[in-house]
Amino acid sequence: MITRMSTLFLRTLREDPADAEVPSHKLLVRAGYVRRVAPGIYSWLPLGLRVLRRVEEVVRQEMAAIGAQEIHFPALLPKEPYEATNRWTEYGPNLFRLKDRKNADYLLGPTHEELFTLTVKGEYSSYKDYPVMLYQIQTKYRDEERPRAGILRGREFVMKDSYSFDLDDEGLSESYQRHREAYVKLFDRVGLRYVIVAATSGAMGGSASEEFLAESETGEDTFVRSTGSDYAANVEAVITPAPPAESVEDKPAAEVHHTPGTPTIETLVDFLNANTDRKFTAADTLKNVLVKTRRPGEQEWELLGIGVPGDREVDVKRLEASLEPAEVALLEESDFAANPFLVKGYIGPKSLQDNGVRYLVDPRVVTGTAWVTGADKTDHHVVDLVCGRDFTPDGTIEAAEVREGDPSPDGHGTLVAARGIEIGHIFQLGRKYSDAFGLDALGQDGKPKRITMGSYGVGVSRLVGAIAEQNHDDMGLAWPREVAPADVHVVIAGKDETVRNRAEEMAAELDAAGVQVVLDDRTVSPGVKFADAELVGIPTILVVGKGLANGVVEVRDRVSGERAEVAADEAVSHLVGVVRG
Repeated sequence: MITRMSTLFLRTLREDPADAEVPSHKLLVRAGYVRRVAPGIYSWLPLGLRVLRRVEEVVRQEMAAIGAQEIHFPALLPKEPYEATNRWTEYGPNLFRLKDRKNADYLLGPTHEELFTLTVKGEYSSYKDYPVMLYQIQTKYRDEERPRAGILRGREFVMKDSYSFDLDDEGLSESYQRHREAYVKLFDRVGLRYVIVAATSGAMGGSASEEFLAESETGEDTFVRSTGSDYAANVEAVITPAPPAESVEDKPAAEVHHTPGTPTIETLVDFLNANTDRKFTAADTLKNVLVKTRRPGEQEWELLGIGVPGDREVDVKRLEASLEPAEVALLEESDFAANPFLVKGYIGPKSLQDNGVRYLVDPRVVTGTAWVTGADKTDHHVVDLVCGRDFTPDGTIEAAEVREGDPSPDGHGTLVAARGIEIGHIFQLGRKYSDAFGLDALGQDGKPKRITMGSYGVGVSRLVGAIAEQNHDDMGLAWPREVAPADVHVVIAGKDETVRNRAEEMAAELDAAGVQVVLDDRTVSPGVKFADAELVGIPTILVVGKGLANGVVEVRDRVSGERAEVAADEAVSHLVGVVRG
């Protein structure tokens, strides 16, 4: 059926929405694809819903190709299954919780591992039933503290989540690889530039984990890749190569120095270089950052000291990923007042350990390394404090920022950084959820065998935003044909009845040939029509106008910008060929 602009539920905007920060958000709103309802919550209008449905169809086709079967769970879920896995508390404030009229607890589903596991447990009992792969395309809910970037980071979003159930780890590895290959095909089909990176598992649990990131300067995820290999990882998943341990015997004794007015690394280094015979850099100092943490469901906070080389900052995302599912917060003035041994700007390892504060350090802080750090007294620092001799950390933590030029963890080349949008995430969950619910299959030997699981997500609605982020120009959107809301946008560029009638005929012929057509039959100026055609971004634009008098029409490629005159009598067959490739 031909979609007529004169009746299409569509209003395009000439100005960017005030709250829009990234191109996809601006253009999807301006082109009439989505409309904001509340922070992080959007309505899909007709053209936007078409794109969303086309993305869903690609997802379904690739899932079917690997033998996954589609089911559908409710979004409103009871509390009990999530209590069994401790995620009722582990999700913290990101979970939408509510009560029904009988005061029973419910949640709006953020993910559905629990329900998938319980469903399989209820239906299957024999080794003959496995392996199995199930998936759904479902609306998810997460109470994002700062929803932003339109549909890229919302509180309500559409996600494809699939789960594999296998009898052993070898089967899980195979299911994981099949999903990985399906995702490569999926993202290739929708025309994205993306990278596959090592990732952390977060609240999902499990072991092996990879993210698919659409490359974008506006993306929230920072990833790194090596200049000398195919290594790539989300910064939260980067493992810092630790230098070899050194001897503690040949290091000079630690000395406390009076260092007035040096509460920062920069002022400390300047003071030492001006007042000692040695030359120091920020990398010779040990910066001690204090935070407080608490486990999900607990009320009391616990102090935690983080030691990192002074030339690096603490990366909050890496810190949170390392401590997940614990909540992390910076100290407030009341915390310092309650713990007077914490001397701001001069905190050292000694007072932390003397007062029972857990102290974790960067992997570069190894036995035998000597540091300049706080002496736990205002205007004083200690020089040559040696790890393993003068202080002993409680462990290591990945919390320091990852920088371009750092050595690659695989030992080949150095790291370069880029940004991306997370569009897919795959996990080898293992037995976390099958253990929680006792998901077993009776084996060939008559003994129960614990099932192992994989989890595989695609942000379906986020994909729409990511595709828009990569496919636009100054004039508007430029959809890849696989997901575009239509194949051809026919513009009637003139009031002459001959022009209008011929455009109508060509639109009808295209429609009969199976080509999806948007026909701009409005009584507005050609300039408005052209502007809207560029903004809406359908990949091929057919202009029927003055050239018809000479027997030609114009075909524009929205992506490349190329324009060509085509004989009017051959235009339909030409366009069918373009659309079908």
